[in-house]
Amino acid sequence: MKIIGVIPARFGSSRFPGKPLIDIGGKSMIHRVYGQAKKSKFLTEVIVATDDKRIENHVREFGGNVIMTSSALQSGTDRCFEAVKEYGDKFDIVINIQGDEPFIMPEQIDLVADSFNSENVNIATLVKKIVLYEELINVNTPKVILNKDGEAIYFSRQIIPYIRDIDQLNWMDKHIFYKHIGIYGFKTKVLAEITQLDQSSLELTEGLEQLRWIQNGYKIKTKTTDFESIAIDVPEDLKKLTNFL
Repeated sequence: MKIIGVIPARFGSSRFPGKPLIDIGGKSMIHRVYGQAKKSKFLTEVIVATDDKRIENHVREFGGNVIMTSSALQSGTDRCFEAVKEYGDKFDIVINIQGDEPFIMPEQIDLVADSFNSENVNIATLVKKIVLYEELINVNTPKVILNKDGEAIYFSRQIIPYIRDIDQLNWMDKHIFYKHIGIYGFKTKVLAEITQLDQSSLELTEGLEQLRWIQNGYKIKTKTTDFESIAIDVPEDLKKLTNFL
């Protein structure tokens, strides 16, 4: 089974322009993500998929693999597929690795990749137990409900499930809540299928792309991780990296 890790990297982020090229302790963000991905024991190849010549040139400078993709693509998933199309049928599995998590653990990538040892898995992702109340109520932290087989039933920015007759401050004592960790694995043929789907009503409502797949009948297998990745969405998030550095 051949697996490629694709790191989508846009320069024109509305909340943090030029984010992939920011310096983090002497290395750019995209360089750090690439380096962590290369440590995965399951990935046959790692490539950056970008829409900007500055990022392309930088990746080539540190010796990484990079491919240019259209600037008109709507999502990282679409960028992954456009990059992988260049390889034809060479890869069986595609892992979409977030380009804004400079300290992603290789073990997290391996956990997603290992999900495909089961032939029934078409899409895989990670979840983590929520341990802080601030995470539970944060609408920028997508929550997920799982079925008995560890498949995602629904993702929401709101707290799910709702626990009636209990003060919300005590909910975490009564139920295990999970948050979504935004790394995805796809069978290559399934990635081709889902990129052709129209945006769904649930996706547009919550602003969560994975709801499009669920609403169209695709199952998303989850694995639980204990590692905490730090995503850099806005410049202020850089303060979170002090302990990692």
